[in-house]
Amino acid sequence: MPSTPTTLADVRQPIERANGLPNAHYTDPGVFAEENQALIADGWAGLAAEGDVPTPGDAVPLTFLGMPLLLLRDRAGTVRVFQNICRHRGMILVDAPRKIEGAIRCPYHSWCYSTQGRLVSTPHVGGPGQNIHAGIDRDTLGLIEVRSHVWMGVVWINISGTAVEFEEAHADLMSRWAEFDKPLHHGGPDSTFRLDVTCNWKLAVENYCESYHLPWVHPGLNSYSRLEDHYHIEAPGRYSGQGTLVYRQLKAEDGSVFADFDGLSDKWDTGAEYIAVYPNVLLGVHRDHAFAIILVPEAQDRTSEHVHLLYPTPDTDPDLRARNAAQWKLVFEEDVFVVEGMQRGRAAPGFDGGRFSPVMDGPTHLFHDWVAGRLEAHRGRLAAE
Repeated sequence: MPSTPTTLADVRQPIERANGLPNAHYTDPGVFAEENQALIADGWAGLAAEGDVPTPGDAVPLTFLGMPLLLLRDRAGTVRVFQNICRHRGMILVDAPRKIEGAIRCPYHSWCYSTQGRLVSTPHVGGPGQNIHAGIDRDTLGLIEVRSHVWMGVVWINISGTAVEFEEAHADLMSRWAEFDKPLHHGGPDSTFRLDVTCNWKLAVENYCESYHLPWVHPGLNSYSRLEDHYHIEAPGRYSGQGTLVYRQLKAEDGSVFADFDGLSDKWDTGAEYIAVYPNVLLGVHRDHAFAIILVPEAQDRTSEHVHLLYPTPDTDPDLRARNAAQWKLVFEEDVFVVEGMQRGRAAPGFDGGRFSPVMDGPTHLFHDWVAGRLEAHRGRLAAE
């Protein structure tokens, strides 16, 4: 909690009068820590891609908000997230991506856990040759599991454990994109990339959810999917973004394209939608592929963007798949100077958070209002304790 809480009343005004979030929300370590709890830990945040652990036994250690976590697919094929620590002395269990062939073994004293998190072996815990002890109840000393849910190829987590069920929290978005609620196949190593940007993670959300910047930042994209072809997507308190009425499929030299998702309505023949799901996941859907960008807050002024491309079938053309990844990487790289420039601008003491175009900035204003609302509720709960 910052020593002096920021003032948010101006942020919560109607868009015609509202200011954006104060500079401290992009530059102050204390505000960064406050937001990590109020905006990320207390809700459903994106952690990683389901495709990071494609087969049973796959395990990937991750650090998220400073916490050591373990993403794995258990023997039954279920994706799980655990705190990556042994219940004995808090030793890190897995320090590099690998396949768990037997049990998850702590390298310190060799306590072992199943891929479902059960403590299954405690060698010499009662003395040499004595592998059990009345004071060590294995049933209560399994790995600490973090609530998780998989949707749109993303592994979402609720760190605090207090959020409503994922399906309730995002019922309207799941309904909006029900046509894409089917198996999504990760394109593999050539369909994922990472961008490290010197900015607060919220600036990446703000930039993504609006189309206002297209003519100047993405002239190539705007040449066929023009600003006037776009529309706002606004769901106060949950998500916001943009849609386009003009989507141009990528074609191979022989004219072939990716397979379409089965059963799509005519809307998607030429349309696409791009939504920022609060707090930190940016999703895009098209007739023939989808993508997910997971924003990992590294510090108040540093963010890693993890991009994953997803397809209707597992057997996509590798050359076309690589071209698609390269095309999207170029688009997302075009945004880097914008978000980093806005971050540098937050060092200007006279900046009051900025103003919003009542016509063009609706999705961005909704995100600011959501941030302010969550922070006010969080501060209220702390004051009541």
